Amino acid sequence: MAEILSQQEIDSLLAGINSGSVDVSTSKDNSYSSKSDKDILTFDFRLPHRLSKNQMRTLQAVHESFAETISSFLINRLQTTVSISVASIDQLFYSEFVLSIGNPSCLYVFRIVESDAFAVLELNPQLVLSIVSRMLGGPIGEEKTPRLLTQIEQTIIRGITQRAISDLQKAWKTIAPLTFQIERYETEGEFVQIAPASEIILLVSFEVTIGDQKFMMNICFPTFALEDELARLNTGSMNSIAMSHAKKGWSNTMAKKIAQTSLPVSVVLGNANLTVKELAELTPGDIIKTNISANGEVCVDISGATRFFGKPGVSNGKVAVKIERTNTNVH
Repeated sequence: MAEILSQQEIDSLLAGINSGSVDVSTSKDNSYSSKSDKDILTFDFRLPHRLSKNQMRTLQAVHESFAETISSFLINRLQTTVSISVASIDQLFYSEFVLSIGNPSCLYVFRIVESDAFAVLELNPQLVLSIVSRMLGGPIGEEKTPRLLTQIEQTIIRGITQRAISDLQKAWKTIAPLTFQIERYETEGEFVQIAPASEIILLVSFEVTIGDQKFMMNICFPTFALEDELARLNTGSMNSIAMSHAKKGWSNTMAKKIAQTSLPVSVVLGNANLTVKELAELTPGDIIKTNISANGEVCVDISGATRFFGKPGVSNGKVAVKIERTNTNVH
């Protein structure tokens, strides 16, 4: 419990301060010596954080979904291991983003149709050159020095960027039905004026791993272009995104299990009715007339139910059936 000074002690203390016999700075240092540096937090009044933690977590989930989708696409196109993960989500001035852009760079400006604003997809030039090289059958990471893309390389990579923007649009639909359209390609950040220099932007950074090479990819959104969408970001939307991810995971697992399930398939070439006497008198070489003509369709049964109709024949020296139509009477 703190000691309470008497009036006489207070008077003598004040008199000592006036006469200079009491060091005021020492008493101040002692009063704050018990507080650690961790209690003091810096705050930048020029750059207040517009987004809450819940909003940031939702944005994290949205762009992780985008990263998973585009990485699966690149695996199929490049026929090699590809991994894309969200490295960070930051809020900073647009001028700071422009200063961080390398020269040369690969910048794809795309329009957010609903707000008539623009955003930027920034690709590391070495990442683009590696993708182009791999698509043409070459190695990854062969060119160590960034350079400008040729017209042929721009044409090759444009399909990849259009798919990336399409997948980004699908990921954002969990929050809002936005439409993204690629407008132009630039090589220098100074020519990409999508926001005032003092405007706060949302910068999503990705780490792209292709084979054993690592590259960076960034997406820049001006916050004024997404004001309504960012206002709707809350825990509820994050939970819905998590649930959709869970459902998607279960769907993929079930689809794989179903694809591995075997089903009995049989083809009925025809039916015939015989008496017991006719059956007893059958000998090798006899011909049984069925209810299906030579040019008629045969029944293709799956698990005992007729699902298709086809015509028998020979394929690669083996007996086969060509599917002609589906049995619409079976559900």
